[in-house]
This record gives sequence, C-alpha cells and structure tokens, in this order.
Amino acid sequence: MDEKTNQLSDRLLDFAANIIKITDALPQTVAGRHIGGQLIRAGTSGGSNYEEACGAESRSDFAHKMSIVLKELKEARFWLKLIHRTRMLSPQHTDPIIDECEQLCSIVAKSIITAKRRK
Repeated sequence: MDEKTNQLSDRLLDFAANIIKITDALPQTVAGRHIGGQLIRAGTSGGSNYEEACGAESRSDFAHKMSIVLKELKEARFWLKLIHRTRMLSPQHTDPIIDECEQLCSIVAKSIITAKRRK
C-alpha cells in the first residue's frame, strides 16, 4: 500500500474507533440504543469496506466498492447529525467527528471520481 492508502486506512480506523466511543456514550434509552446500533454498523463498516476496495480486481470494481464506503459514511454522518440535533451528546463530542466524517466523505468521493475518469 502506498502512503495515501495507508493514511486513509488509518483515518478510517480512527473514525471507527471514535464511533465506538460515541456510541458507548449515548444514553441507554430506546432512541439511544436504536441510533447507537445504526451508527455503529454504518460508522465502523467504512474502514473494512475500504480495505476490500484496496483489493479490487479492476478500476470499475474499485469505484463500486468505494461507492459503498461513501454510502456508509453518509449514513454515519446522518446519525451523528441526529445525535447533535437532539442533544443526546454535547457539540463538544459530536462536532469533531462530524467534521472528520465530512472530510472522509469528500476524500472518498474524489477517489471515486478519479477511478471512474481513468476507466
């Protein structure tokens, strides 16, 4: 793996670890448990899907797998924004991870565009 690949892989791993921390901090209410379950699935799958994309068999396969990464990150962003909007956790907890999620979405989206352009 090259340096950019390692950097994105590390960022996605850190993001997943932070998602676990955020999820563990949610209130143990019906809403907190539901949102936590959704968030943990979406927020931790981006990294594993990215690792799978790195082993893609073609550029087209890579773009498809990266589209799944982007889809999961966007879903995680929704749940994080909902946590923020409902004040389940303080902005101090949610703002940095929402920002990181948006940066990751941007990076992955650009990677998909580049892969599709090089077909």
